[in-house]
Amino acid sequence: MQLPKLNGLKVNLLSACFNNTTATYKYYWLLAILKFVENGKMKISKRDLFAMMISNAWFTVNYFHVSFGKQDLIQQAISFINQIEKIPIDEKQQIVFQKLTLTSNKEITKQLLHFNKNVPHWFLSPWFQKMNKSKIYIASQKFDNDCLYALYEDEIRINSNWKNYLTDNTKVLKDFCYWNLALFLQSKNPNVPDIPNKLIKPAIRSSLIKQRTQYWDIIMQELGSVECIYTGKRLTLGNYAVEHFIPYNFVSHNLIWNLIPADKAFNCSKNDKLPKLEKYFDLFFSLQKMGVEIIKVKSPKNSFLQDYLSIFPDIGNTFTKNNFKDRIQPLITIASNNGFEFLK
Repeated sequence: MQLPKLNGLKVNLLSACFNNTTATYKYYWLLAILKFVENGKMKISKRDLFAMMISNAWFTVNYFHVSFGKQDLIQQAISFINQIEKIPIDEKQQIVFQKLTLTSNKEITKQLLHFNKNVPHWFLSPWFQKMNKSKIYIASQKFDNDCLYALYEDEIRINSNWKNYLTDNTKVLKDFCYWNLALFLQSKNPNVPDIPNKLIKPAIRSSLIKQRTQYWDIIMQELGSVECIYTGKRLTLGNYAVEHFIPYNFVSHNLIWNLIPADKAFNCSKNDKLPKLEKYFDLFFSLQKMGVEIIKVKSPKNSFLQDYLSIFPDIGNTFTKNNFKDRIQPLITIASNNGFEFLK
């Protein structure tokens, strides 16, 4: 991904900031800087920047359980802060930021300021190669090599030569950050689906109304009722919820092969828990198989049948219990390894 060029500005050095990254710090650091510059700030408190880094990563770590790697202190800081502040895992980014900037808890402040040890000056390393921390601070305060910002003990000051470039190209620069962040996190989570869509909290989750009315309602009308695989209760038309067998927080999609009718009360309590396959898979598969067979007869052109093509190239011959389990099992294992808990 190429950044826009501007005569006289060393954009190539900004592009080089993400070379040889071993953690997520630089991505979230630049995203935080862009957020403040976008709002017209040229002098930015380091503590505010560190709080913005944490709040930007909050949803990705807590809700989607994306691993940042064992050595990444952002993930560790979020876990520590969550234990103290008890902030909801799906809290809005701005609310998390406010809580972190207003807290008087010394341990949380210590967690935030820990990032001052390396992040602010090493981000400028493309402008000041082979310099140590103290020399980078001194050189940056003179804006040597036309660097992006000057470093001080408690704040950074944006180079005025970069102001218009940053504000005019904010969206492209954010996309550049998220693109590189997605590539980095995908390398840490090679089997986790849809990493790019787990970096920002969506304004609202997509409704499952179409999956209900255009797919499962047809099956309900044909059968009269089905049994909830979790509770054993009879489910009837208009009296059931559509739920994700593997949590949405992990798969990050609403494909019909992962959706089944369930008891409303149970669906509310299940949250992001994983089903134990030895207990629930056979019932899940039977319900899925029955649903496909009914839809193929009652609504053969139903667009939701295409969802199965993502795991079954030939839904007619390959849609078997063993094949389905072979596709579900790895996802359950990876989700568990990433911190998702099982239903008790």
